[in-house]
Amino acid sequence: MAGNVIRVAQELPGWVVTEVRKCCRRRLEGRYFTDPEIFRAEMERFYFGMWVCVGRSEQIATAGKYFVAEVAGESVIVTREEGGGVRGFYNVCRHRGTQLCAEPTGEFAGRIQCPYHAWTYGLDGRLLAAPHMEGEAFRKEDYPLHAVGAEEWEGLIFVYLGKEKTALREQLGDLPEKFAGWGMGDLRRYKIEKYEVKANWKLIVQNYNECLHCPVLHPALNKVTNYLSGDNDPAHEGYIGGSMLFRGEAETMSVDGVRRRAYLPGLNAEQRKLVLYYAVYPNLFLSLHPDYVMVHRLWPRAVDRTEVETEWLFHPAEMAKEDFYGDDAVEFWDITNKEDWWITEQSQKGVSSRGYIPGPYSKSEKLPAEFDKKIRGENKGVLRGEP
Repeated sequence: MAGNVIRVAQELPGWVVTEVRKCCRRRLEGRYFTDPEIFRAEMERFYFGMWVCVGRSEQIATAGKYFVAEVAGESVIVTREEGGGVRGFYNVCRHRGTQLCAEPTGEFAGRIQCPYHAWTYGLDGRLLAAPHMEGEAFRKEDYPLHAVGAEEWEGLIFVYLGKEKTALREQLGDLPEKFAGWGMGDLRRYKIEKYEVKANWKLIVQNYNECLHCPVLHPALNKVTNYLSGDNDPAHEGYIGGSMLFRGEAETMSVDGVRRRAYLPGLNAEQRKLVLYYAVYPNLFLSLHPDYVMVHRLWPRAVDRTEVETEWLFHPAEMAKEDFYGDDAVEFWDITNKEDWWITEQSQKGVSSRGYIPGPYSKSEKLPAEFDKKIRGENKGVLRGEP
């Protein structure tokens, strides 16, 4: 880390070299947020080199249901085959490359058919029919859909588009055990909101992983939680995160802190007193509350633009009640989310200035600093101008 900072300092104008050398725990240089080449390299390393969360199992509850995810510019079909397994395929016909699915969601009638020349595939990707391709030289088994890795964990669907695939469990580490009490696989989507943020995806990750800004930026949030409370986990290769405690009589994250739903059934007494916030690389934020779960998925679209999908998940037993009310959580976090998106857009403007020099992190900003280390390590070749 220190060597990287010194090397970068040597590339900067002489008047800032002394400033950069003063402290090694400094933020990423401006190029990480503005350089299209670094952005493209990050998409290769993270979005094509790791498991990426694309949606929820309930979106494809039965065989033939599908949705299309855009992963770093690639269109991917996610569906469920007859045996119940989740499958992922590039949205590309093996005949002449036409996209198979034009609609973002739908249901296949037991097969996937190209709208151009009717090449037809099974839900497992096998080519079943190819009109006018008669002849011994053509073998249907040579032309299945190009598959991508697809796995489920606790109701979340992940895909892997890289070549050297590792197991999803390896990327998640100990999170399955750590989060077991929240029973995320049993929860159901109540509402989804999509936001467009005019900022680099890393600024959103950095902001999510510290709350020193909460008293200034989030007055509603600061009323119900102590921003200096809780503990952070040691950084893991696949995630960073930690916990926060409630303030006063608050029992959940809402404007008034009043819990209007039963606790999630798997939580113990200690887990009911806190909220967990974890960033699972590269694009998943999990905010686990005593009575619901909020999920963010980050979709970088350009070096300075990121789409964010936010879902609120509740237990189906609570959602089935006549007096169920979940909008208190949605409204609270919609306000808070928009405050976060606004400040990250302000940050994007600032780091794009020639007047920006990376500032130091405080001792309470360990998680953003750890994230920066990961970024520097992944991007050292780009930073140094190496291929």
